[in-house]
Amino acid sequence: MVFSVRPSAAPTRTRGLRACALLVLMLASIAALTPARAQRGPLYIVGGGPQTPAMVEEFVALAGGAGKARIVVMAMASAGGERSGEAKANDLRKLGATAQNIWITREQANVDSVVKLLDGATGVWFGGGDQNRLANVLRGTAVERAIKARHAAGAVIGGTSAGAAVLSAQMITGSERKLGGDRPPSDSSEAYITIDRNNVITSEGFALVDNAVIDQHFVRRKRHNRLISLVLEAPPHLGVGIDESTALVIEGNGTWRVSGRSVVVIYDARSAATTPNDAKVLGASGVSLHVLPAGSTFDPATRAVKLP
Repeated sequence: MVFSVRPSAAPTRTRGLRACALLVLMLASIAALTPARAQRGPLYIVGGGPQTPAMVEEFVALAGGAGKARIVVMAMASAGGERSGEAKANDLRKLGATAQNIWITREQANVDSVVKLLDGATGVWFGGGDQNRLANVLRGTAVERAIKARHAAGAVIGGTSAGAAVLSAQMITGSERKLGGDRPPSDSSEAYITIDRNNVITSEGFALVDNAVIDQHFVRRKRHNRLISLVLEAPPHLGVGIDESTALVIEGNGTWRVSGRSVVVIYDARSAATTPNDAKVLGASGVSLHVLPAGSTFDPATRAVKLP
């Protein structure tokens, strides 16, 4: 067997290797000069009620910890939020955070000097009350855009009760269209006593959570009917009910975990079969239910659940 060596083969191969090496060096230089994109921050969503000291400490830790956390408190969901927001800010200061209570109107939410108050914030906290009040002040404003920019840069965004409901794209308003449906209750104070289509009134939230509907005070106030109705009737067909003194923590990578004293209830109807839109009764089969105590995790992408 005869082996032939072509004189031009080695030089050609060498030039090719040198070109590849040069390309690798160029790409590495470009990567070194390009700022790394920060991972979006976590969300700390509390279902209302009293928060344990450990929960407040966890929020401060997610914001950078004592001496580093710079937190903005916004409590416009409540008529008394100017006072309660300052009380919350003071609690955060006791844990070593720099905290500022910002109480603003919708007009002020578009003022540059107010927007600048969010510069460098490592955390934002929304107090409880009426989510419609809070949404009406901030929705579509420069301050809302600044909050989302801080979240994209790594800041933790949190809230309780109304401050939790407002974080989802589809926000539960707290009102319904037809009390009791075809069977009105004798007591008009009863609410959400049916599972029905086109009954639960929603509005546009801040959409920091766009893959699920958030409900709060969930187990304590027996709010299963309204969340099931929303989950079955329309996308995203995923609902999360957070009980009092409990937090749903959504990590920057999208994984959910539970913290606090009670449970988070998840209804997942993304693979369910439902009755037709023109059917008189809203029904479904194949809905997944998860009741997750503290220490549990849920991945909405893979649907994997891990109990403590």
